[in-house]
Amino acid sequence: MLITEPTYQVTKEEKRFIGLHLFFAILALSIGSLFGPLQAFQYSGLDLYPYIEPIFKSYYQGLTLHGVLNALVWTTFFITGFLTLTIIKGLKRPLVYPTLNKVGFWTMVVGLVTTAIPLLLDEATVLYTFYPPLQASSLFYVGLTLVVVGSWIEGYGFFFTYRAWRKENPGVRTPFVSFAALITMALWQGATLGVAVEILTMLLPWSLGWIDGVDPELARTYFWFTGHPLVYFWLLPAYLSWYGMLPKQAGGKLFSDSLARLAFWLFLLLSIPVGFHHQFTDPGIPQGWKYIHAALTYGVAFPSLLTLFTVVASLELAGRKRGGKGLFGWVRALPWGDPSVSAQLLAGILFIFGGIGGITNASYNVNLVVHNTAWIVGHFHLTVATAVTLSFMGISYWLVPYLTGNRLWKPKWAVAQGWIWFVGMIIFSNAMHVLGLLGAPRRTPLGSAPYVPEEWSGHLFRVSFGGAILLVGVILYVVIMVRTAWSKDKLGPDEQVEVPIAEALHDPQRTPAFLDRWRPWLIATVALILIGYGPQLLDMLLNIQLTSPGF
Repeated sequence: MLITEPTYQVTKEEKRFIGLHLFFAILALSIGSLFGPLQAFQYSGLDLYPYIEPIFKSYYQGLTLHGVLNALVWTTFFITGFLTLTIIKGLKRPLVYPTLNKVGFWTMVVGLVTTAIPLLLDEATVLYTFYPPLQASSLFYVGLTLVVVGSWIEGYGFFFTYRAWRKENPGVRTPFVSFAALITMALWQGATLGVAVEILTMLLPWSLGWIDGVDPELARTYFWFTGHPLVYFWLLPAYLSWYGMLPKQAGGKLFSDSLARLAFWLFLLLSIPVGFHHQFTDPGIPQGWKYIHAALTYGVAFPSLLTLFTVVASLELAGRKRGGKGLFGWVRALPWGDPSVSAQLLAGILFIFGGIGGITNASYNVNLVVHNTAWIVGHFHLTVATAVTLSFMGISYWLVPYLTGNRLWKPKWAVAQGWIWFVGMIIFSNAMHVLGLLGAPRRTPLGSAPYVPEEWSGHLFRVSFGGAILLVGVILYVVIMVRTAWSKDKLGPDEQVEVPIAEALHDPQRTPAFLDRWRPWLIATVALILIGYGPQLLDMLLNIQLTSPGF
């Protein structure tokens, strides 16, 4: 007897709710991306900030707006919206407490507005890392806290929904896209404890005048407890798509459901206790702890390599199914004319180089050469600005038509947009990497610095040139999204876009049961965090010195 799986059609109200997430995400990207090119132009001496005063005061205000809006707001809103869809569609059921998720979303919105006020008033020019003793308005810290708390609330809604599904489906393997969404949110819930403690116990009371000073070293440690796993919070939704959706879009199947789940568990297990590799030059942290975190950073490269193998294998299956012959003929056979597919493929290609750079950053001796140089900016833009952002752009090319029922505006332009971003990022990030190796500092308006060596000049120009191309790419993306969302060109009954959830090559029920059990993995994760951070944090707290005033 043929058994058909139950289906669930996402309601119009659910689609509107998910669409609201995308609206605020793309709005943040639109504003934040205007400041990135301003900084890139400044590298070659074209300083446009004097022309936009007094609205925006300085290079550093623009740098803060760019980092906060693009790295924190765009990603968090897009991810929570995208994960909402994958929870609903994967589990084939509505959210158990939709009101709870709405409360979480609007808490995030209130936090965004609260954060934006001091940013726009130049009262929170502390960059997106907000290291003390740089001090922002208390509204900045309150707003960031609300964004994080709102995302936590939405995550609780996911977990409650999963609990209800599990009671209804004992012994059934969790559908991969929902499994990946839950792991992503669990990682976020754990990782953000660091920045939450930093803000609530030090930065917020300090900004309100309740305490006279802070301990910058302890604050940096709290921040990097969150800061590095934050990268995986950005990346895992892209991986979710690469594993669980891209094979279907390419015409194939997921090569290994087991390897996909194992990779996600390993990211949860290994991504938090690695923060000290960002603090190799901090004198207050013993070398032994830096070594432990460096080793764990090399460890987190393993699930990345699993991802590379599994995703490429899935795509090769699809390419050969489409008629690809020879060693690399399957690559040409992939549907490069599909803007969603091409954008994600290009994002994955550049991320290979971003991953190699990550291993470099974790290597102590080499890190001392590139630390706080433009190399880090180049690396960061290969990860969050390409692997993440370009993948999210590609996802948008099917997601917005799915949510609105409208035809994607100018699909060929959307394909071109992915390539424009790809080319611009190659030029920009390569120039930044080279400048870093030549000793160019990050967070510095090099175009107006009096000490710039002549050998930097060509690379500084390439930064500006690449930034200009990226500006064209982001403007084109926003235009396509706006024209699609507000289009009157509706898809016909036979053209409706569906969520492209890939089947696994083998029945997921054959996946080992331990890869679908939460308790042992969560226990191991907590234990490793306590081992990796517990003794050193305890020592810092016992010797805390709240002596640094704000600037």
